[in-house]
Amino acid sequence: MLEALLENPFMQKAALAGVLVSVVCGIIGVIIIEKKLVMMTGGIAHTSYGGVGLGYLLDFEPIIGAFVFAILAALGIGYINRKGKAASDVIIGLFWSLGMALGIIFFSLMPGYPPDPSTYLFGNILTVTWANLYFTGIITLIVVLAVVIFFNHWKAYLFDDEFAYIKGIKTTLLEYLLLILIAMTVVALIRVVGIILALALLTAPAATAATITNNLKKRMIYAIILGNVFCFLGLWISYEVDIASGAVIVTLSVVSTLASYGVKAIKAKRRVTGK
Repeated sequence: MLEALLENPFMQKAALAGVLVSVVCGIIGVIIIEKKLVMMTGGIAHTSYGGVGLGYLLDFEPIIGAFVFAILAALGIGYINRKGKAASDVIIGLFWSLGMALGIIFFSLMPGYPPDPSTYLFGNILTVTWANLYFTGIITLIVVLAVVIFFNHWKAYLFDDEFAYIKGIKTTLLEYLLLILIAMTVVALIRVVGIILALALLTAPAATAATITNNLKKRMIYAIILGNVFCFLGLWISYEVDIASGAVIVTLSVVSTLASYGVKAIKAKRRVTGK
């Protein structure tokens, strides 16, 4: 793996992509789990598929289309949810289905043989380009700055949004900002693990970190470290065995999270029984 990393440019780009997405997933993933927005994140991710299809149909960069669709989905779900016009799970399901359906329609409208969308559905970190890295780097920088600058606001908001509002924090603005950051994070993940697998990498490292500590800052740091471990280990295994890297990364993440839950449950049982 180290030799391949030093010699192959595509492995170097894959490794850098893994570092960037680990940072953004570690930060946003903790917030998503704390605010119980996992399914909403899944809805935003799948809605972005419509943008991928539109990009191919109109001959512009599909990731830009995914970015626009993800932002619109995030703001749309957030607005409807805040207005209380319908149950949030219903709205998420509708956006989820609509995005996937539009993607299929746009692909079917293309003349001739449509391209294979599997890279965007399941990801391929080994095909990441420098343009993708620059785009992901900008997203990562924005996410990091947004969380670091307003970290105390986020802590209050995650603890109790009503308490934060009483303290003078603009919780509505924070909520919409969070949704936009989630949408941006989803787009950053598309080329690495794809739309379908993005949810796992967003939540697994953060969920594992939650079994280690309750401190918000430490959870984010641990989640970033775990994300890097999963990405690099997944890259190494996929390189040696010649299988899909995104699927390996996600499998490692999920198995590790389930194992951490099991260890935590065993420790809790021992404390109760005194054994």
